[in-house]
Amino acid sequence: MPVDTARALAAAPRTTEITWTPEDVQLYHLGIGAGVPATDPRELRYTLESRLHVLPSFATVAGGGAPGVIAALSMPGVDVDLAGVLHGGQSLRVHRPLPVRAAATRTDRITAVHDKGKAAVLVLRSDAADGDGPLWTAEAQVYVRGEGGWGGDRGPSADAREEQGAPDRTVERPVREDQALLYRLTGDLNPLHADPGFARRAGFDRPVLHGLCTYGMTLKAVVDTLLDGDVTRVRSWTARFTGVTYPGETLRIRMWLGDGTVRVAVGAVERGDAPVLAGATVEFTRG
Repeated sequence: MPVDTARALAAAPRTTEITWTPEDVQLYHLGIGAGVPATDPRELRYTLESRLHVLPSFATVAGGGAPGVIAALSMPGVDVDLAGVLHGGQSLRVHRPLPVRAAATRTDRITAVHDKGKAAVLVLRSDAADGDGPLWTAEAQVYVRGEGGWGGDRGPSADAREEQGAPDRTVERPVREDQALLYRLTGDLNPLHADPGFARRAGFDRPVLHGLCTYGMTLKAVVDTLLDGDVTRVRSWTARFTGVTYPGETLRIRMWLGDGTVRVAVGAVERGDAPVLAGATVEFTRG
């Protein structure tokens, strides 16, 4: 079968030298909707080099190159059609605040292959460190449709909990018509997000927004709304991609504040709050 589980799990880790600059950080922030209003001091922390802070989700694009989904497909033992692949979820743990400029080493390896019946799920772990030590650990869950059913381990079940009671905060964030075209300049050139013909072949009426763009937009909303705009308070950010966002839609982001955690649910307003992110949690330190 196109996913050779034994080979994928036995493959040696792949190490890549990566670098980034303040301009890369600024482009990422613009790609997830920062800078509106352009003169707002809270937004200038994301856009102006003299006061720049790095939103932790920048780790998902740091260094450019293939993002987690496409990187997983280039690993030994994986030979599948990109049109049959979806990003199922993303987790990120930061070990310290990310610098605005760095040279680092990222190590990628497939740590699990799950059999979900109608799909295989690859888990790609990425660890990054610079000369001062570890920076982050990330995991991308990659769904490969039509490649399950071989009798393998199903892996962990999705968190199906629904939040109880009214959210502590709800905000709405518009997605620009050209959001995906801008975000893909951070390195994710998957044609699913730009080419209508490819999107139809993948089963969508039109190009969809990158899941990691929604992931970044949501984390920014949590930081700005509940963490006083302090990106350094974020310790981890985990979410399942339960649906797609189309450019031009509006995200409704609901937040439930706990003790050192924020539970989050995201829906698309124009489609009756159709779920986009679920099982989502931000862990943070107290300010």
